Amino acid sequence: MIVPTRRLLIAAAGAGLASAVLSGPAFAAPLSADDRALVEKAQAYIQGLGSAKGRFVQTDARGSQSQGTLWMQRPGKARFAYEGASKLLVVSNGNNVNIFDGRLKTFESYPLERTPLALLLAREVRLDQGVSITGVSRLADGFSITAEDSRRLTRGRITLDFSNDPQLMGWTVIDAKGARTRVRLVDLEKVSSLDPKLFVLRDPRRRVGKP
Repeated sequence: MIVPTRRLLIAAAGAGLASAVLSGPAFAAPLSADDRALVEKAQAYIQGLGSAKGRFVQTDARGSQSQGTLWMQRPGKARFAYEGASKLLVVSNGNNVNIFDGRLKTFESYPLERTPLALLLAREVRLDQGVSITGVSRLADGFSITAEDSRRLTRGRITLDFSNDPQLMGWTVIDAKGARTRVRLVDLEKVSSLDPKLFVLRDPRRRVGKP
C-alpha cells in the first residue's frame, strides 16, 4: 500500500519504511562515533517528546505550500489540521491514521505502522534498527539523519532535521520517483496535556445510527 502522493505528510518513501525503522538490521555504512552520538541524541529526544503542539508548513514536489496546526501525544497520537480550501484533517488515534478531505468529501484510513508517523509516535523509538542510515549531516544550526529501508521492500528515503538542542525541525520524504515533499515544523513545544477528542476522527459523511 502506498499513500497517495498529495498526502506525503504521512506517506513514507515507500509504504514499509517507517515500520522498518522499528525492527530489523541497521547501518548502510559504518558511522563515526560522532554520527552515532547524533543518532542517539535524536532518538532520546523523540522518546521524551510526550505531548506537543506547533505549526507546520508542507511544500510538495511542485513547490506548492500548505500549512496548519499540529498536536502530538506520544505514543501513538497526532492531529494535523490543514488550513485553506482543502479542509484536510490527518489524525492518528494510536492504531490508524484517518484522513478527511473536506473539499473532496473523501475519507481514508491507513494502519499507523505503514506511515512515517510511526517513527515519531512509537512507544519505543529506535533510529538504529530496521533502516539503513545512509547519512548524518551537519547543518548550520543542527543536523539531519537520512534513512532508507534496509530490507529493500520499499524504495525512497526520509530525512529528519533536528536543531542542536535537539528539537525536531521537520522532515523530507523522497519517493521512488524522486519526488520530494518537505514538512517544516514551526514553534513546536511541549505541553502538559491535550484534549483526547483531538485524536478522534470518524467518517463525517456517515449519518448517526448508520453503519
